[in-house]
Amino acid sequence: MPPRFVFGASAAGDPHNDLTFRGGNTEAALKVTVSPRARVMRLRVDPRTAQVLLTIPKRVSRAKALAWANEHRPWIEKQLAAIAPASRLEPGDSIPLYDRPHPIVWDKERSRLVRLEDGAIVTGGPRDTVEPRIVRWLHRHALDILSAETAEYAVKAGVVVTRVAIGDPRSRWGSCSSSGAIRYSWRLILAPDFVRRATVAHEVAHRVHMNHGPHFHALVEDLLGCDPTPARSWLRSRGASLHRIAG
Repeated sequence: MPPRFVFGASAAGDPHNDLTFRGGNTEAALKVTVSPRARVMRLRVDPRTAQVLLTIPKRVSRAKALAWANEHRPWIEKQLAAIAPASRLEPGDSIPLYDRPHPIVWDKERSRLVRLEDGAIVTGGPRDTVEPRIVRWLHRHALDILSAETAEYAVKAGVVVTRVAIGDPRSRWGSCSSSGAIRYSWRLILAPDFVRRATVAHEVAHRVHMNHGPHFHALVEDLLGCDPTPARSWLRSRGASLHRIAG
């Protein structure tokens, strides 16, 4: 069956905004957004939600936009196939902490505090609260690690970082403001250590150079002590998979 977009029944009762992409063994929700600021049609696949997102200018008809999107069906299928299945944080599941699998071990008789023990994430208490408690623990753990590494590189660079915070942005792994505050994606703790540390060095270097010129890149490499290119390559090729983990 050739790939196509079909109308579905939306929970909000708006069939015009509820479409499904179907092609071969691939099926995904499609969201069409009409943007008054868009000059051209844009198509992307959200790795977190596995949705196909189509943005179109006001002057472009819906039928023309869907026909254009269908012309890109091989690319859509490839992007969807590259997305790993969504991972839950339930007993028996595994979390790729530092890019190494850490099983979730649960015993209702144990303390509900989440702990890291012998390569496992251990907790007790009510089973139905395991996932939100692990999410909160992951966020705290990420903040602890990223704060410590930021302080380490800030001393090396001779700069002051006024605040370290974490969030869950979709499009960036870190950001540095002119006020000296740095914000990271908590999901960096799911990546290998060298990837996380390269990202920290990158953001700290922005406290010296608020640009991406040669002096900035030289400072990143000096702070890191090695070439950050492999870390950037890892995030480009595998970073999207980190967004398929609950959190």
